[in-house]
Amino acid sequence: MTPKTQAAGPGGQGGRTRRLPGRNRRSEPAAPLRLADLDPFQRRLALVRMAATIVLSWVLIFGAYFALPIGRESGLRALLRLGADIALLGVVFFWQVRRISVAELPELRAVEALGVVIALFLVSFSGLYLALSHESVRTFTQDLDHVKALYFTITIFSTVGFGDITPTTDGARVLVSTQMMLDLLIIGAVVRVLFNAARSRVAPTGEAGSS
Repeated sequence: MTPKTQAAGPGGQGGRTRRLPGRNRRSEPAAPLRLADLDPFQRRLALVRMAATIVLSWVLIFGAYFALPIGRESGLRALLRLGADIALLGVVFFWQVRRISVAELPELRAVEALGVVIALFLVSFSGLYLALSHESVRTFTQDLDHVKALYFTITIFSTVGFGDITPTTDGARVLVSTQMMLDLLIIGAVVRVLFNAARSRVAPTGEAGSS
């Protein structure tokens, strides 16, 4: 009896086994799994992989922010770059939604995607604020460097607003207000789209299991 016949024979186990993510053959689409479908060891391993992916993405994104000559252009060029960054952010967002729709663990993929999108968003506005501060030190109450610009952007995103750094020109106030509205868009719409994509990916499995 050939190995293929043995694998298909009645003596094999009838129950469905859970495999580690990424173990499927490339010719076969990955079957979606919920995090709860994994055994404790596989669940911990999947969570560690997710955390490592997010940390690595942050290191690359924020590392590029500090290493590249971001924020040294004029205000107009900074605005044009922000438009390009937002367009890039949209491309990354739709690419992440596509990855979620074919992921083996879509719930964790959605968390990874959210981490990448937020990091890109923060870096885009930090570079803009940095460029405005370099063009005119009177744009904000403090002269911004990379750290202060990122800190200011995060306080706006998290709606904390300590008040130690504030815009002093109408143009800067408009840009900060724009970020605030986009913050609401990310929190309200982007998060929902990502996790709805994950939910719709695992929904067929849940319906099949309940039938």
